Amino acid sequence: MHWDDYRAVLTVVRRRTLSAAAEDLGVNYTTVARRISRAESATGEVLFERLADGYRPTEAGKLVARHAAEMESAEHAMLRGLSGRDEKLEGELTLTAPQLLIAQVLAPVLDAFSKQHPDVTLRVRAANEILDLNKREADIAIRISRNPGDTLKGLRLAEQHAASFAAPELAERIANDPEGVVDWLVYERRQDLPEHVRASRPGSRIKMRFDDMVAMSAAAQAGLGVVRMPVFLGRSLQGLVQVPEFKTHPYADIWIVAHPDVWPSAKLEAFRAIVVPYFRENRPLFEA
Repeated sequence: MHWDDYRAVLTVVRRRTLSAAAEDLGVNYTTVARRISRAESATGEVLFERLADGYRPTEAGKLVARHAAEMESAEHAMLRGLSGRDEKLEGELTLTAPQLLIAQVLAPVLDAFSKQHPDVTLRVRAANEILDLNKREADIAIRISRNPGDTLKGLRLAEQHAASFAAPELAERIANDPEGVVDWLVYERRQDLPEHVRASRPGSRIKMRFDDMVAMSAAAQAGLGVVRMPVFLGRSLQGLVQVPEFKTHPYADIWIVAHPDVWPSAKLEAFRAIVVPYFRENRPLFEA
């Protein structure tokens, strides 16, 4: 068996269908099917039951997938170790960070790094979900988190506060009508408004729930309600003003993190040399 065949078996076990596995592997589904068939021929075992809704691994398929996962982990460890020894300021560097943090804060950092190190190609993955640095989905991450990752090495770039923001007309109406109803825009996972919000304005109510800060910010700019967000974001978005009737509070910190194996590399060291002083100089942007 070739490693591509092991990887195909592992990915189909994880993703359940050929099309989903093909997307992860960057090939077409017929290639995945061919690799599965080749793995079955090599092992002399049926590795999957072919069902109408996908591929179900047999016990033999699960065994192959377990060993393939160990091989995958060893491959990642080897490549991380090699990356950490890299002393060249050239090649590709993959950074992941939340979309709005890139747009409102990190753009000058990315520009400065590219100008200082033109032989390094920055690949930026704007993602609110947490990418797996152990599996090398990115080399370095900027995260807004209270727990950036126990197995990672990192530096805290900034402490943060959050405040309430709204369109100017709505903020003025709230100031002039202490007894009025206040509509709020919140993340879908929030069950209720914070107690201090209800205590200061009993008329507060959740009007809409969102699964994305970009959409929620746009709704606030359109005057649909009040939104609580990091102060760096609320202050940088046009069409929003802070609502002083609602107090600020601590928010999750901003961290730069990477796998310990990769942390010593020249490219990561060069990036830290730019981003750390930048956040230090702009600390007031993140604090109330």
